[in-house]
Amino acid sequence: MLKILLIDRCYFTRSGLEIWLNQAGLFSTPVVVTGLNNLMLAKEHAMQWQPDLVIADLYGFSGDLHHVQQLSSLLTACSEHSKLILLQSGHNAEMESYCQQFPVAARLAKSSSLEQLARMIDTALLARPVYAEPQNAAPLLTRQEEKVLSLWMEGTNNHSIAHRLGINGKTVYTYKRNIRMKLGMCNRFTPFLSLPEGVG
Repeated sequence: MLKILLIDRCYFTRSGLEIWLNQAGLFSTPVVVTGLNNLMLAKEHAMQWQPDLVIADLYGFSGDLHHVQQLSSLLTACSEHSKLILLQSGHNAEMESYCQQFPVAARLAKSSSLEQLARMIDTALLARPVYAEPQNAAPLLTRQEEKVLSLWMEGTNNHSIAHRLGINGKTVYTYKRNIRMKLGMCNRFTPFLSLPEGVG
């Protein structure tokens, strides 16, 4: 099974690429695609899930960064087990210079055609090392934890989360604690380091 992680602030790019990557016949093996718009979650996902390929547009996050060195943990996590393709939706000389320190399989303008992206993906996947297939794979978060995290990141309070999911308020607190532990969050504000689309 081929695992692909998409990191992009733009909802339309993420969902469009996800649909395109999942279309029948694009790959000779089954594909699992995960799209994220949060750098902290992307880093944790890259470390835990170890995707075969990461496709990222980091330019959309440049306003969230105090310094480009904040990308180091994400770029390290992506390059340890994965091939990394950087999509360039803008120009940031400092970011481009910093990213050159890490093994990047390809850089491609975001306005490039899907045919060009497909060629880059093929080249990157052919160059990746072959790992033994794990016997069983466990997701990082449970489905219920993912629902709680999504509502949490929207700014929904514990009472509203409990009401929407039909659970007790204390259970929401427990889910949040488990999420923080699994994702290595240092405090309860960590999920808001990168706000969802439309916020701000």
